[in-house]
Amino acid sequence: MLKPLTSASEKAGLPPGSLVYVGEEAQQDSKITVTIYDAGTLEEQASASIDDILQIQDKVIWLSVEGLKNVEFIESLGKAFNIHALVLEDILNTQQRAKCEEFDDYIYIVAKALVADLSEGVRYYDFEQISIILLKNIVLTFKEKQDDLFQPLKQRLSISSGRMRVSNADYLAYVLLDSIVDQYFSVQDDLESGIDMMEEDLIERPTPEMLVSLQRIKRTLIELRKSVSPMRDVMIFLGRADSPLIEEKTRIYLRDIYDHVTRITEDLDSTRDLVNGMLEIYLSSMSNKLNEVMKVLTVFASIFIPLTFLAGIYGMNFEYMPELKWRWAYPALWAVFVITPVALLVYFKRRKWL
Repeated sequence: MLKPLTSASEKAGLPPGSLVYVGEEAQQDSKITVTIYDAGTLEEQASASIDDILQIQDKVIWLSVEGLKNVEFIESLGKAFNIHALVLEDILNTQQRAKCEEFDDYIYIVAKALVADLSEGVRYYDFEQISIILLKNIVLTFKEKQDDLFQPLKQRLSISSGRMRVSNADYLAYVLLDSIVDQYFSVQDDLESGIDMMEEDLIERPTPEMLVSLQRIKRTLIELRKSVSPMRDVMIFLGRADSPLIEEKTRIYLRDIYDHVTRITEDLDSTRDLVNGMLEIYLSSMSNKLNEVMKVLTVFASIFIPLTFLAGIYGMNFEYMPELKWRWAYPALWAVFVITPVALLVYFKRRKWL
């Protein structure tokens, strides 16, 4: 088995179809779950042999692999279900963009999911690649890590009267994609809430922390846009694919996901423009604040420059300075010291510089 890699560029020189994990260090062991169901039964197994799975007829099978550390098992799945080596290579490469490919016996889908993380009390989002292979009555899913992304879906499966229990595998693939897209809405709403809270204080009380938050939001928007935008092509492909694996009644739901992705993409563009505008407002606010400080300092400098000039003249140690012998020279100098700043302040006020 080849050593895991952190970047696709490290695969240079390897032959096509080389099965090697590419991505963040896979610390978790692979968790394999097999869910078998129809209208009347639901069974979940923590482990099941591939031969037993192939013997099951007239039921929908969902085989979920969470964690891609077990490369040998993924390779054995590929051999059992006749999955092309290049598809298996893409599954293990977690730096793929969302895409969809159709083969003779299956459809391969790559999607990017977002999972919220609240570690250390700060909310941020981790991008996770989800690979879905749709076969006849079988759906294979491959996730980077173990999390609760599809937990609501499993709860829906437990309802015997639900649509999922009476539908085929293509509907299960739709529900998986719909769960991923729904996470985009949650992220979008969370970002907009954070932006609204900062927008109120941005003009009056801009802080460096706001700039850091705005930059973080902007980066998340860019990453989210990169993940969401290709999903439109995926949904268009699935909606138009002439494949017996997708029933006509399921295409209606796929078109609904396309509408959701289009809406999210437009909202992301609007939010990105709003964040760019807020960054400009922040820079303008900080510039105005700096100008106010510089104006005050300039006023003080303008007042004390003539006073410093006079003090410098009469602080010189020349013997023949006629003013030094005058009786009223000292009070006169103090009068000049007082009148000069007052006159300057009145002048600045009339010019509306203060």
